[in-house]
Parts: sequence; structure tokens; C-alpha cells
Amino acid sequence: MFVNIILQAFEAVRTNLLRTSVTMFIIALGITSLVGVLTSIDGVKYWMANSFSSLGTNTFRILDYSSGVRMGGGGRKKPYPNITYSESNQFQEKFTDRAVVCLTGTGNFAAVVKNEIAATNPNIQIIGTDRNYLKVYKYTLKEGRNFSEEELLSGDKVIIIGNDIKNKLFPNGSPVGARINADNHIYKIIGVLAEMGTSGSAGGDKICLIPIETMRGDFPSDDRSFSLSVYVENPITMPFLMEEAKGIFRLIRKLNPGDPENFEVVKSDQFVEELMSNLKILTLSATLIAIITLFGASIALLNVMLVSVTDRTKEIGIRKALGATQFNILLQFLTEAVLICQIGGVIGIFLGIAAGNIVSTLIMKSIFVIPWNWMVLGLFLCFIVGIVSGIYPAWKAARVDPIESLRHE
Repeated sequence: MFVNIILQAFEAVRTNLLRTSVTMFIIALGITSLVGVLTSIDGVKYWMANSFSSLGTNTFRILDYSSGVRMGGGGRKKPYPNITYSESNQFQEKFTDRAVVCLTGTGNFAAVVKNEIAATNPNIQIIGTDRNYLKVYKYTLKEGRNFSEEELLSGDKVIIIGNDIKNKLFPNGSPVGARINADNHIYKIIGVLAEMGTSGSAGGDKICLIPIETMRGDFPSDDRSFSLSVYVENPITMPFLMEEAKGIFRLIRKLNPGDPENFEVVKSDQFVEELMSNLKILTLSATLIAIITLFGASIALLNVMLVSVTDRTKEIGIRKALGATQFNILLQFLTEAVLICQIGGVIGIFLGIAAGNIVSTLIMKSIFVIPWNWMVLGLFLCFIVGIVSGIYPAWKAARVDPIESLRHE
């Protein structure tokens, strides 16, 4: 019996295709907005979690800006004075017996690296750093070696390149010992970083590491702020060491006991936590937009079903004359309403998954996401809309007088 009701519902939809298509489109639009936005958010969450996985619960940083994350307002709320090279060195000397401290400075965010046969796109980060960079940022060496103390002190023209650069410039052999041009400076390659993919938070595979002294000589700047990252072996000691680092840096900056900090000490995963919290607001907003759209679709569906009841009055009379009960008629029209919503929902889900993954895979370089939870939510909302919108027209159809309906033209 139920199979026959489903088949009859499909036939009714096909017969009134133009009328029902408009309602399906509105429903599909609402589900597309819901699934599309939430799919892209899931993709962004995956990308963020992996991009910052190299700086987890074992690492904290000293920043020259407030770390708060605001949707639509940028991440840097309150700038502080730059962290100078002198301050960085002082902190590293005072704190190196407590934890691993990495000092970095950026030479160029968009450099071109080339050799005699090829050149990269202008998207390579040249970073000046020390021996601790690999440990703090969880890189490993695929080939070659780390910087020596002599190279760091003398500012030698040596470089460690990321995996993407190696594949672009040296696809068929080892680059160790070769010389490359990085932003018009010639360096000797001493190492190649193993592939990090999307999990590299400090440039991924598109980075070049040079000694900090070399960076200061090749990329001079009076307005550069250096970065301090601290790796702690035991996460349990993290809160204590963060407070100790704050106290030491206050002394370095010669702050009085009552002065507020003009820097910030934060866990490296705090940014991700704050961003995830803000994404919850975006998720709620997308859900509300979809619900509003579906509310409009429910009104359209209600009108379509009422018109359908009027147009099919004679058909209802014939069904009742042949023995159909009020419950059979009610179930028939209610099934049609739910079917229209479910078809619109399925279309919206496919469009939403496609749109959401275009954002997450092409823009954020994330994986292809299939949001099973949001798919189920979308179909459930469509079912509710179908029931709510179809119950009154179905009830009205079920109460049609069979004698009067047979006279209807």
C-alpha cells in the first residue's frame, strides 16, 4: 500500500511539474545555503586544525600584538611595540635553560627562488632562524643537515629549502651542495625539509630557512619585529613557564610592577581555539538563514498543495467512491508534500556540497568534505517542512464531500 502511495505521489509531482518545481527550487536554495556554508566551514576547520598542528599544546609564543580573533575585524586587535633583535636575544639567553627557544624573523613573504633551469612562483617565505626551528615547528630533514653554530654566528650564506622548492628546482636529483638564487641573493643549500603538506603552520613546504644573522644582513629593516616561540617538553609545566616567560620579558622591557604588559604570551593553539569559537557563530548564522529560507518555502508549498486539492477535487471524490478512507487521502497528500520537500532537499544537498568544497578545496587547499551530519539535518528539516506545510491541505482534502466532489468540474 505504501509503495503505491509513493508511486502516486511521484505521478502527482510529474503531472504538476511546473508548479512544484518552483517550490523545489526554493527548498533547494535553502538547503544549498545551509549545506554549502557548513561544508565550507568543516573544510576550514580541517585546514586550520592541520595547519596549526605543528604548534600544539607544547608550544607558546611571545607576540607583539593582542592575539584575539574577531570575525570580519582581523586578528590583530591591539598592536604593541616590535620585539627587537636585542630583546629576542636577551630572552633566549635567559630562558634557554628552561625550554627550547626559537628566534625567527621574516626576510620576505613573497620571494622568488630560482636556479639555472627553473623558478618558483613569488610565494616563498624566506625566514631567518636558528637551530631550534626544526624542533619547535616539528620539521624534519629529508636531506642534508641543520645549521652549525659557526654558520649561525658568522652569518654564512647557507640555506635549508622546503620540499616544494626542491621538487620545482631539482626534480631529478639531490640539491644539497648546489647554489640557488633566493630573492636575488645566492645561497648554498645544506638541507631539504621533509614534506609537511597542509600541516605546516609556518609556511608549509614553501619556505627557505637561513641563519638569523644572514637574514639581518641580506634583508635589512628598521621596522622588523622578531618572533619568539618556546617548546616545552612537559605540557604540565606550560602554565608555570608561560608566567615565568612573562616575568622575564617584563624585565627585559623594563616595565614597572604596576605597568600593563606591552606584549602577549599565548599558547600556539589558542588562535585555532578562538577561531573555532567564532566559526560556531557563523555556523549558527548559516543555520538561521537556511531556516528562514525554508520557512518561505513552506508557505509556497502550502499554497501549491491547497491549489492541488482544489484542482483534484473530482479525483478525490472518485477515490472515495472506490473505497478510499479519509486517512488514505490524508496520507496521499501528506506524502506528496514530503516528497516535494525531499526532492528539493536532495538537490540542495548536492549543490551545497559542491559549492562548499569549491571554497574549502580550491581556496583553503583543504580535503574534499562530505558533511554527513549536515546532510541528515537538511533532510530532516525538509521532512519537517513537508509535514507542517502539507498537514492542512491533506486534512482539507480528506474532508472533501465525495458527492459534491463528483459534481465538481
